[in-house]
Amino acid sequence: MTTIKLTAKRQATLPQKLCKEMNMEPGDAIGVQKRIVDGKAVWCLEPIAEPDLSWMGRFKKNARGKRHDMESIRRSIRRARMRGDV
Repeated sequence: MTTIKLTAKRQATLPQKLCKEMNMEPGDAIGVQKRIVDGKAVWCLEPIAEPDLSWMGRFKKNARGKRHDMESIRRSIRRARMRGDV
């Protein structure tokens, strides 16, 4: 078992071996979840993957000059269905 010691500011340093096993890099987020195992509280650590937001804004050029109210969106979907696009 690996032991981690808290500082006076409640900070902890994870051992390098553990970080490699968890595929963690500096700045990565770790989720902590309490579970009950055999009647005892156990805290589980899990790396939290950052969502890939590289696609955000990719379709911006297609939306320029178009209305974005719900009726316009529904009308656009109906047209696409009639054309067989959807």
